Amino acid sequence: MALFVVVSVFYMVTLMGNLTIILLSHLDPQLHTPMYFFLTQLSILDLCFTTSCIPQMLVNLWGPDKTISYLGCAMQLYIFLGLGAAECVLLLVMAFDRYVAVCRPLHYAVIVHPKLCHRLAFLVWVSGVFGTLVQSPSTMKLPFCSHHRVDDFVCEVPALIRLACGDTHVNELQISVIGAVFLMGPLLLILVSYGQITWAVLAIQSQEGRSKAFRTCSSHLAVVFLFYCSVTAVYIRPRSQFSEKAGKFLTLFYTVVTPTLNPLIYTLRNKDVKGALKRLFGKDTKTGVE
Repeated sequence: MALFVVVSVFYMVTLMGNLTIILLSHLDPQLHTPMYFFLTQLSILDLCFTTSCIPQMLVNLWGPDKTISYLGCAMQLYIFLGLGAAECVLLLVMAFDRYVAVCRPLHYAVIVHPKLCHRLAFLVWVSGVFGTLVQSPSTMKLPFCSHHRVDDFVCEVPALIRLACGDTHVNELQISVIGAVFLMGPLLLILVSYGQITWAVLAIQSQEGRSKAFRTCSSHLAVVFLFYCSVTAVYIRPRSQFSEKAGKFLTLFYTVVTPTLNPLIYTLRNKDVKGALKRLFGKDTKTGVE
């Protein structure tokens, strides 16, 4: 019951925080920029990601019934894995946006134009579909043991692989390859882009310019760190001793905690979002007149 209350609170904060970002980005003309377009996509992903698993999790935590139907488990797996893969690619796209903003500011409007933003958003969602269609069908075809007890909070690939009674080497290899493509590949490119950003920031002469560039990127870097560290530990080696012991608690972290922290990180450290909130509620940020 204690865990039910904690997860419920985090889920409500996730819903309110991400819906607020989506609403602000849509209503405030000053937020009609590529950065907030991609931030809106992240909020939509987080809303769908958490909603695909937390309601069922709350049902299981609330009462004595700890079951999920086979169809429900399969649907949760397909949606959960697809949205997770899409978020990995989206974080890479957001890193590209920050790279252009800091390293090539004079060409930013020409490079990151609206048509490119929509193409990149389409690529993000298509990559999610591709990722889940590669991994999910083979996972659901595994020969599961008779007791069918999933040792996890959600139906995800590592937990289902550990549930299987037959040979899972092909599935483990498959998830490692998918993990390399959707986790390690984007993470490496993100680190390279931030290496370039660091050099560009150090070249800025004024302290104010450095601080502004740092604020531009620090929120995204914090989100990358929270998401990738927990997901990588579970998915790269699904049958490792660490994954078996700590896997479900890391799952709880990146399904419940991280989507809650994302909007808080972007709003608490962001003057544009704070200003948009004031404008939305009818308060002029300069005069303070209602």
